[in-house]
Amino acid sequence: MNPSRRAFVVASAVAAAGTAGCQAHPADRQLTFASLAAAEEEIARLMQAKALDSGTTWSWAQTLAHCAQSIEFSMSGFPQPKSRLFQRTVGSLAFETFSWRGRMTHDLAEPIPGAPSLEPESDAVKALARLRASVQQFRQWTGALQPHFAYGDLDKREYEQAHAMHLANHLSAFRVRG
Repeated sequence: MNPSRRAFVVASAVAAAGTAGCQAHPADRQLTFASLAAAEEEIARLMQAKALDSGTTWSWAQTLAHCAQSIEFSMSGFPQPKSRLFQRTVGSLAFETFSWRGRMTHDLAEPIPGAPSLEPESDAVKALARLRASVQQFRQWTGALQPHFAYGDLDKREYEQAHAMHLANHLSAFRVRG
């Protein structure tokens, strides 16, 4: 088997194993975003809603804050990264598979390892402002990006893709009520 085919097969197996218990929730809209700009459009649409139905245990504000944390950590460093061995094997293969599929799946109530706790009664307007600020900072960032806690080293294009997929996965759990 040629090396690229082998890598694809291994990545697919790793992703399948990593998401075996994470079947799509019935409320999962299975969004995909090619960029952070596309994610921002959906966030704006959802923010205009009078009410949202949720398929996750986190509130809308907690979800926005969690996504902001992820973007912030890509610039400042993740508090508890997985081992470099994990990042270079399982993590990078999972990212390759998610990229190939154009969609990430993960536990929508799992915090970033070592990240500050998300406040259960936090303010959605403040959480949105934080997320928007982190996206803007990421866009303007010219410094070195820090390794992702699971995927390892990503360049700016890959990180934007990872952030867009992460947002799509989380936003897929929210639907405008009515």
